[in-house]
Amino acid sequence: MSKLLVIAFSFGYLALLFGVAYAAERRSAARKSLVSNPYVYALSMAVYCTAWTYYGSVGRAASYGLEFVSIYLGPTLMAPLWWLVLRKIIRVCRQQRLTSIADFISARYGKSAALGALVTVVCVLGIVPYIALQIKAIAASFVTMTGSPAGGDGPAAGTALYTTGALAVFTILFGVRSVEATERHEGIVLAVAVESLLKLVAFLALGIFVTFGLFNGFTDVFDQAAAVPALRRLFTLQGSGTSSAEWFTLLMLSMSAVLLLPRQFQVAVVENVDENHLRKAMWLFPLYLIIINLFVLPVAFGGMLKLGASGIDADTFVLALPLAVGQSGLALFTYLGGISAASSMIIVETIALSVMMSNHLLMPVLVRVPAARPALQTRWFAYLGRVALQSRRLAVVAVLLLAYAYYVGVGKELPLVNTGLVSFAAVAQFVPAVLGGLYWKGGTRRGATVGLLVGFGVWFFTLVLPTMVGPGKLPGSILTEGVAGVSWLRPFALFGLDGLDYLSHGLFWSWFFNFGLYVGVSLAVPPTALELRQADVFVDVFQRRSLAEEVAGWQGQTPFPDVRALLLGFLGKKRTNQALRTFASRFPDALLLPTEQAPGPDLTSADPRLLTYAEKLLAGSLGPASARLLLASVAGVEQISYDNVVGILRESQQLLEANRQLQKQSRQLQRLTDELRAAYDQLQALDQRKDEFLYTVTHELRTPLTSIRALAEILADNPDLEEAERQRFQLTITREAERLTRLISLVLDLEKFESGQAILERAPVAVADLLHEAVEAVEQLLRDKHIALDLAVPAALPDLPADRDRLMQVLVNLLSNAIKACRSDGSGRINLAVSYTAPVYGVPAEGAALVLTLVVADNGKGIPTVEQEHIFEKFFQARHQTTRKPEGTGLGLAITKKIVELHHGRLWVESQPNHGARFYVELPVEPVSELTTY
Repeated sequence: MSKLLVIAFSFGYLALLFGVAYAAERRSAARKSLVSNPYVYALSMAVYCTAWTYYGSVGRAASYGLEFVSIYLGPTLMAPLWWLVLRKIIRVCRQQRLTSIADFISARYGKSAALGALVTVVCVLGIVPYIALQIKAIAASFVTMTGSPAGGDGPAAGTALYTTGALAVFTILFGVRSVEATERHEGIVLAVAVESLLKLVAFLALGIFVTFGLFNGFTDVFDQAAAVPALRRLFTLQGSGTSSAEWFTLLMLSMSAVLLLPRQFQVAVVENVDENHLRKAMWLFPLYLIIINLFVLPVAFGGMLKLGASGIDADTFVLALPLAVGQSGLALFTYLGGISAASSMIIVETIALSVMMSNHLLMPVLVRVPAARPALQTRWFAYLGRVALQSRRLAVVAVLLLAYAYYVGVGKELPLVNTGLVSFAAVAQFVPAVLGGLYWKGGTRRGATVGLLVGFGVWFFTLVLPTMVGPGKLPGSILTEGVAGVSWLRPFALFGLDGLDYLSHGLFWSWFFNFGLYVGVSLAVPPTALELRQADVFVDVFQRRSLAEEVAGWQGQTPFPDVRALLLGFLGKKRTNQALRTFASRFPDALLLPTEQAPGPDLTSADPRLLTYAEKLLAGSLGPASARLLLASVAGVEQISYDNVVGILRESQQLLEANRQLQKQSRQLQRLTDELRAAYDQLQALDQRKDEFLYTVTHELRTPLTSIRALAEILADNPDLEEAERQRFQLTITREAERLTRLISLVLDLEKFESGQAILERAPVAVADLLHEAVEAVEQLLRDKHIALDLAVPAALPDLPADRDRLMQVLVNLLSNAIKACRSDGSGRINLAVSYTAPVYGVPAEGAALVLTLVVADNGKGIPTVEQEHIFEKFFQARHQTTRKPEGTGLGLAITKKIVELHHGRLWVESQPNHGARFYVELPVEPVSELTTY
């Protein structure tokens, strides 16, 4: 294919990225963000899929089969934990204005400048080869597309250099616009999202072409591969030579890389607009990984089947396959996908590294100048912001030049995936410091520094040093005999550990020393005051809500004008005034600005809260360590001593504990008060019910007595009454006397039940006879109100051990209530049914497996839900009297419930308004107790 055509498409694509980024920046300036949605956020996180994914996964699959899956399975397994881990990191970085993984680790461990510098060095040494890998991918793809020689000084290297230069310009224009590193780069984010979409579509297009164009689908590809012994072994991990240890190592490396790689930290944390975007990214990002890897094996096997004999590098199968069959257009489209995969990684990674290099390597040196020469302080602040910005731009160029130099000098000889895995192992050294810093308050700066330093040294010795062995470099005896002939200092068998692959071996020993020293040194050396404060901020970030909750880390007198001059140098006049107004609105008592009545130099001392606020603002531009050093040079004070902070914390802890105890006692007192109030209300209600009950009973007793007295006086005063009239009066007196007797019996029964003197006479009861007798007892009432009664009695009912008279009283009472509830217009209906079933509410008290269930149902007006819990109370009806007096005394259901409970049974009701009521009586079948009193 024509070189000019490929070059034109390459730079045309880069021009398209410029256009996309420019459009995003314009929309952002108009407050119409294009990136503030979870889909763009998830696509930007797909910067994880670099040229390694696009080219290297195919090459890895062609040699090791399914092993490549682990690189994407790790992030997929990690994604569900983002809401716990990544969200916490985002919240910490937002509160502390952190802009990189070096800022994060440095801020957590006492804002240590040395630790931040160490993290930066580890990142640069570990990631620059990874960037060189992307440059190599660009060069290799150009060679494949044009057929140019692959020499280091050939056209491929030239094209890689020009592309690298164009990416440097793009990164500076859209990624390093101001000294404020926390400023979001919407142009970069949208460009990366577009690139993620393009590389996905391009790889899918290639995969579909290979699978369904060169072959007849997945089955055909795998069948033909299975017929070749060298490819058939790749179908399993064991056959491809991948051990369990290596698989586990790759999972661990990829899980840590997706969280801690500088580019992933940049897009997932720094560029995050809304924490809730994580909810969609948690499933969109794994879905992206699954889709982009669907055709890796078909492309790898297809390349081996079609091009294996030609000796073509498997990393270039992605482009070589369409070119081999004359599909130049598809090859060019696929080439642009590869450019997308490589350029997006280079852009974001370079931004992240440039910020880290400026904040943690250069600025800690520059901020010490005011302390050394106070007379230059004010003027120096005015220039320091511009120096920071220019240093960041120079760092972009330096990183890309280092990567290009590594590619020309070393990188051409290394496979894509191998270089990427070594870089993964480098950033994996941050795992102890990051996870320990998030969840363990005991981690210290010394522990993190020593652990990271030794872990990185072991990483370099076991994984990087072997790549330098060769002609003109290091002697091969280092690998076989060890350093200086010491056998236990062999890079692939450190301390005599054999049997592991090089990657598992390197990660094991580096993590062994890293984790061990981090924990051991942290436990051995106490933390400083600032470390304690930062540990509290990081671990309990979700419990902290405002600046006012933080313990001020500054003491002494600091002039306010000095603090303002410092902010002006980095934020500018507009942003500084806005920031101070915001602070003054939140803490009116902490900031006294100069007025017209008080001209001249303002010597007002800055409040410690203002210093903490200013420190956070500067941290967004300089990093936490440099910001603290710079502010300390202005304040002229050191951090609070360890003993002072421990005393403050102990006093605060005692006050908090006392407050908790007071709150606990207050809650207990409130609960007791509520219980007493409820008991008092209940007593009041019971007293009212008692009064109403006595009134009702008195009224009921007076009515028959009045009638008896009146009729008796008539008979006494009129001895000459006709016989028929006399008999009628005597019959009425008899009925009223019986009514009076019944009422008195009910009251006496209730008193017996309440006092526990009721006696049951147990004997076998024929249930069917009892039911028929109960129906006969109410038959006249049924006829008077024209109510139909349906009786359902199964055959051969066994006898029930019970008190027959009391059960008759229960049935008659329930049937009488049902008759009262039914209408007397001929539509009333009552159902009486009996059955043997398992208990509805569990096994009865004495363990009966079966119970006798009686159901009395009517189609009357029903019982309101709010009254169903009260109808069995003895005073309920009296309590709810209206102008029309209810029938009865309200004692029937209360006595009925007592009788059922004496039989160790249960009584309840189910009803809905205007849909009748169903009363259930549940009695155990077996004899339940010899006890006859209650």
